[in-house]
Amino acid sequence: MYRNAWLPEVFNDFLETAHMPRVSATAPAINVLESVDDYKVELAAPGMRKEDFDVNIDNDGNLTIKMENQREMNQENKKTRYLRREFSYTKFSQTLILPEDVDKAKIAASVADGVLTVVLPKIVKEEQKVARQITIG
Repeated sequence: MYRNAWLPEVFNDFLETAHMPRVSATAPAINVLESVDDYKVELAAPGMRKEDFDVNIDNDGNLTIKMENQREMNQENKKTRYLRREFSYTKFSQTLILPEDVDKAKIAASVADGVLTVVLPKIVKEEQKVARQITIG
């Protein structure tokens, strides 16, 4: 096992324990895009269905995305078994603080091609018209 020369060995032991699992091994990747009209949150979710997700706005106005694989793993072939199994998300939860300009009433979500997409429309501000007749007093 590789040891970093500039960190004391005790830090390597602390960072590489079963009590502190690697985040990258269990957390799906998230992209956040911004356009003029909206924000889009994309979450990698290969093999997941829309029933596996719970997307909501919590009491503090934050976006909460929960994902849980609710299907039981059925091994039909009893002659084989997994020796190592890594490509399976079982449970995930992420809370995102929404920007002030998100129209929370119009948020929408969809799942396609292994990606959960949450569209966060921006509040449309009506521009006040500056042109007007000025009364001479």
